[in-house]
Amino acid sequence: MIERTKTIIANVTVVAVVIVALIWGDSWYRQRTLFLRGEADLSAGKAMAAIADYEAAIHMYTPASTLVDESAQRLWGLGESFEQAGDAARALIAYRALRSSFYAVRWFLQPGKEWIARCDGKIAEILQRQGYRQP
Repeated sequence: MIERTKTIIANVTVVAVVIVALIWGDSWYRQRTLFLRGEADLSAGKAMAAIADYEAAIHMYTPASTLVDESAQRLWGLGESFEQAGDAARALIAYRALRSSFYAVRWFLQPGKEWIARCDGKIAEILQRQGYRQP
């Protein structure tokens, strides 16, 4: 009876590990696909499409993936570029996309806290320059 219980526990553990690995692998593959699409859109001058791709790549959060941080850096860079060009509306879109993508991700801890704080500061700064007052 004890041997049978050990076998069942071992089989359940193996199945659980395989399922988690498959889910992680699928998420990573999608994240990579979206990131590469963002890179292609950015190279083609389609900045708004690239923002959507990078945002979606962060939504496919996988622990230990460098693509999350690279996507965040691309979004931040797009926001800064729009800001320097005087396009506050598109800068806000990029910063808000970055912030909301990390808010949408849940893990054991909230990932991207630093990015969220940086975006909050930039968004408030842009809105203040435009004459908006926060309640």
